[in-house]
Amino acid sequence: MKLVANLLVNGFAVFLADYFLEGVYIKDFKTAVIVAFVLGILNTFLKPILELLAFPLNLLTLGLFRFLINGFIVFLVTFFVSGFTVSNFFWAIVFSVALSVINWIFSLALK
Repeated sequence: MKLVANLLVNGFAVFLADYFLEGVYIKDFKTAVIVAFVLGILNTFLKPILELLAFPLNLLTLGLFRFLINGFIVFLVTFFVSGFTVSNFFWAIVFSVALSVINWIFSLALK
């Protein structure tokens, strides 16, 4: 049950980030929940591999390369989910940062 609640909260966070960012388009709430689900899967399986491969760059940039990895994962979701578009790579990075901030606020509110 907690997994479904987290998925819906993340879907709402995705939908809210779409509302505030002009470079991101999500068709409806159902699409936002699907985007949250695919983001969760890619963050679970692909992100650790990318961070391991990019460890030297991440070390060199003092952790700022993680923003590019997060943006790449968001941009990758646009290929898997129809109804979700991101204008360019910059908006993908901004979307990932906004999504992190919104999820952080929700986690504070739910405690």
